[in-house]
Amino acid sequence: MPVKSPKVAVLLAAYNGMQWIEEQLTSILGQSAVDVTVHISIDPSTDGTEAWCAAFAATHPNIIVLPPGGRFGGASRNFFRLIRDVDIESYDFVAFADQDDLWHGDKLKRAIESLQSRKVDAYSSNVTAFWEDGRTRLLNKAQPQTSWDFLFEAAGPGCTYVLRAPMVEAMKQSMLVHWDALQSVSLHDWYCYAFARSHGYRWYIDPVPSMDYRQHDRNQVGANTGLGSMIARYTTIHDGWWFNQVGLIARLVGQDADPFVGSWLQLRRWQLIRLSFSAWRCRRRIRDRVLFFLICWATALIGKSAQ
Repeated sequence: MPVKSPKVAVLLAAYNGMQWIEEQLTSILGQSAVDVTVHISIDPSTDGTEAWCAAFAATHPNIIVLPPGGRFGGASRNFFRLIRDVDIESYDFVAFADQDDLWHGDKLKRAIESLQSRKVDAYSSNVTAFWEDGRTRLLNKAQPQTSWDFLFEAAGPGCTYVLRAPMVEAMKQSMLVHWDALQSVSLHDWYCYAFARSHGYRWYIDPVPSMDYRQHDRNQVGANTGLGSMIARYTTIHDGWWFNQVGLIARLVGQDADPFVGSWLQLRRWQLIRLSFSAWRCRRRIRDRVLFFLICWATALIGKSAQ
């Protein structure tokens, strides 16, 4: 008797995606050794994405376009809508997809094998960023996880995430309880990683790239490469956005009562200075730990988050 292929619900958030979405869907539908259904939620677009997806779904039974859900204004809210509205009861695994990447043919197969062999609940991986001019670069997110990294960063690009369905169901129930506050979370992949780790779920970050991560001027969050990109990202930290997100996510996943989190959650000057000396517990990459230390001090002395 043939072994059934694992059933995977792929949640794809789209917005003005006509330039790339067909190529991406082709790479998803070409996945080996899995039974895939793609659920697409479309932020109201101006380039015909809705009509094209509807026509594509009409000839592909494993493509489902969700009814219009209003304007989301960003990928995070669109993904939260997908998690809320897609019934995952009949699936074994849930994966996230952007509209503009290229999945390797064994992306889901490798992820599921890793989940099963390592007895973990969630998977993410490195990616290969690529540009239209032919440049490529490995984005390495697979440094060892630390005790508190999940409150300060994601587990890599959300488009690499593959999660066991029971964990997603538990996350959905928590999301529904905190739905209004959740709408202020800017990065769904950061929130998902934080929920998983804070609730005792085990996560594996694969050093082998699972997909080609397209870089273009419309990326909401792209590859963090080069000094200019690094400065731009850490400007958002200095401006207060990042620390505000840290606090929001900590509260949403129930970590605000932890003594360590409580010791800095109000983000007072002396709390940030003390937090700086825990940089090794808060970020995975050595470079990011150094920057974390410096940003804590800069924010404490002159930043908008200091009180």
